[in-house]
Amino acid sequence: MKIPSSIWTLLIGIVLTLASLWYGQNHGLLPTAASDEAVLVDGLFNTMMIVSTGIFLLVEGILIYAAVKYRRRAGDNEDGPAIEGNVPLEILWTAIPAIIVLGISVYSFDVYNEIGGFDPHAVHAAPETPMMQESMSMPGTAIAATLSDTPPSTEPNLIAQVDNVTPQQGEKPSQLVINVSALQYAWIFTYPDTGVTTGELHVPVGQQVEMNMTANDVIHAFWVPEFRLKQDVIPGRQSEIRFTPNKVGEYTLICAELCGPYHGAMKTQVVVESQEAYDTWMQEQLVASKETLNQAVAVNSTDLSADEFLAPYTKDMGIHSEMLHQVHHESMVR
Repeated sequence: MKIPSSIWTLLIGIVLTLASLWYGQNHGLLPTAASDEAVLVDGLFNTMMIVSTGIFLLVEGILIYAAVKYRRRAGDNEDGPAIEGNVPLEILWTAIPAIIVLGISVYSFDVYNEIGGFDPHAVHAAPETPMMQESMSMPGTAIAATLSDTPPSTEPNLIAQVDNVTPQQGEKPSQLVINVSALQYAWIFTYPDTGVTTGELHVPVGQQVEMNMTANDVIHAFWVPEFRLKQDVIPGRQSEIRFTPNKVGEYTLICAELCGPYHGAMKTQVVVESQEAYDTWMQEQLVASKETLNQAVAVNSTDLSADEFLAPYTKDMGIHSEMLHQVHHESMVR
């Protein structure tokens, strides 16, 4: 009994569809999803994997079938049949890819919009520092900012600008706002509510986090693979990204934009923890910053002269008391 070609086509189509659906959902190519936004991105990626797997199996299957069925036999020295074209077939293989590309484009647009990509408050103008102006005026050069340069995202006027932004109607304000400054080759995080500045990002699980980011020197990129989020950080501009972590753990924050010879070392940790652990960490940072400040400030708590009080410090610096006394005297005279 000969099976009609239409039945074979239907069976092959069913097998290809089932295989594509299975692999598209079980490819195992993505890391752990650790944010609410990751679900949307994973759905888009899985859809693209389903479509690409089906196309790959179909094209490769036809190639293998044609190579086996129409291979050259022994003793066959004749030319193949002259086939000039098949208009319906050409329309079909042009229309199908066009529909697929259009569908994925609309889907991608929707996902990007859902994760806040088209938020009109996503980009704000940031004031330029003198160092940034100098670096921008020198084509082909990049000057790394030092920690002594005040990051634009932590300046009072900029913080006020960010905090005064009114959310859109129906838009839920973020529960935690963090200012981020990127520089060669480090990430600096500032929590405006407490004034804590750190090189490691800590966020509580289940809370929406808003990152207001700017760069001090060259273009960087904020990328946490487990969050499925990537946002360029540009000098002179403030970029905004929002995410809601939903899984406790430590994740690597990577700069995904080539920013210099030590670009590969521009990494830090994102610690997602419970609210209690986050509050404890914040209190520890506040205490540590206060102790550091107290240690850095020299206080003359006893009734000592300037020479006597500064003697332990000037001795290590190779400064004699006579020299210090003369400098002090001249400053008083002036």
